[in-house]
Amino acid sequence: MNSVKIVEDFWSAVWKSRNPDAIANFVVEDAIITTGGVEIKGRDKFIAWAWDFLSKINDFGFEVLETFQNEDGSRVASLWRVTGKNNGMMGTAPDQQPISLTGTAIWSVREDGKLLHNRVERAAWETLVNLNSKR
Repeated sequence: MNSVKIVEDFWSAVWKSRNPDAIANFVVEDAIITTGGVEIKGRDKFIAWAWDFLSKINDFGFEVLETFQNEDGSRVASLWRVTGKNNGMMGTAPDQQPISLTGTAIWSVREDGKLLHNRVERAAWETLVNLNSKR
């Protein structure tokens, strides 16, 4: 199974296209995203979380830096970068300062190619420090 392609298709349809509703095409109904140690359970809540995240960054850009999978394709790791302008990220004033942050996602993939679980960590601390230092 080419799970790298599945995840990179997800990145393109959801984040590069700025369309969180496309999540429904890739994940199971009871999908989980674990972000910063917090679990968001269910496809609809995942979609709502993504819309909220997207609303905090104007001129949103998404670049895949590296993606690879384990031997059977059941796990995929992806390193990526988000760019844009601050629209209230992490409770800051929506001052439109430039944002550039990296993140890592570890995906669990079912045999049929549906995405089960996304464990994501972002360089949030560094981004917050950078936003606050420009005030």
